[in-house]
Amino acid sequence: MSVEQQQKQDNITKLQKAGAFWDHNLDDSGSDHMSPYMVFDTDAWSKFKADTPLTLSAKEVDHLRSLNDPVNLEEVRRIYLSLSRLLSAHVEASQSMFQQRRSFLSLGHSQTPFVIGVAGSVAVGKSTTARLLRELLQRWPSSPKVDLVTTDGFLLPNSELEKQGIMNKKGFPESYDVGAVLKFLSQIKAGKKSVKAPVYSHLTYDVKPNEFISIEQPDILIFEGINVLQSREMPKDGRAVPFVSDYFDFSIYIDADEKEIEQWYIDRFMRLRITAFTNPSSFFHKYSKVSHDEALQIAQDLWDNINLVNLHNNIKPTRPRADLVLRKGADHLIEKVALRKL
Repeated sequence: MSVEQQQKQDNITKLQKAGAFWDHNLDDSGSDHMSPYMVFDTDAWSKFKADTPLTLSAKEVDHLRSLNDPVNLEEVRRIYLSLSRLLSAHVEASQSMFQQRRSFLSLGHSQTPFVIGVAGSVAVGKSTTARLLRELLQRWPSSPKVDLVTTDGFLLPNSELEKQGIMNKKGFPESYDVGAVLKFLSQIKAGKKSVKAPVYSHLTYDVKPNEFISIEQPDILIFEGINVLQSREMPKDGRAVPFVSDYFDFSIYIDADEKEIEQWYIDRFMRLRITAFTNPSSFFHKYSKVSHDEALQIAQDLWDNINLVNLHNNIKPTRPRADLVLRKGADHLIEKVALRKL
């Protein structure tokens, strides 16, 4: 092994040890003074909600949750009300700081949206979390305008992925139009009156050509996607190249044991096989016609060769960059919360 290869392996080992240390803190007490996080069990975390009112009904929660996600009203009460209260405090602090800056610097422009990033593996429950937060946040007494945008629309079209030979890496960092993502977020943070976001179809498994939604100066924007906390190598000349997360005011990572996520992914695939995939217009319609055992093998192969690789190489390494980590147990419900220390 060359000196360069040995150095690279040493760096990987250091990162693995750091990751193991971080996992230990999250999975156990989280009390080590070296950890950047404070870790709470659900009983302790639920106390932070104080007198925050529960404004969602059981029927609304059922409507908001994703397929195979068992989140219920009790989960909202013990986890998401406290999170909503925490985010409220952050937004209020941001608004206070803006008012001070505007007064001190004689700024004439209005405050820009507070941006919340939501990251995590496929099938871990990001969409449910994002939708619940949007509903809770927009029901604050101040009635803020809250918009939700997912990164799916910023994927390169299937035709381009096929042209580049990376269709099997859909969802990996290289499959996104990062320039378009950065442009979108920079316009949001610049306070542009109306910013367009591309639309994605999960039925056709592709970006909808020439179709957009308009985001018009929300008070809060939730930006959800598997790789929104992704970093990359810095340029050697020192020029500023922003990360997507540079535009976030607060970031959340949804976490769980890999084996649990694998099972959730396969369960969801098998459920979709007898529901959405039966639609002849579905990109995955062919999977509704195979046997149960064949479908199981296909789901396993997709997990092993694509989603697990993406999780290992691109998604999980971004977890320590989050401000807050929601750790799920085998029942798909939150069992611990890790909050970055101030």
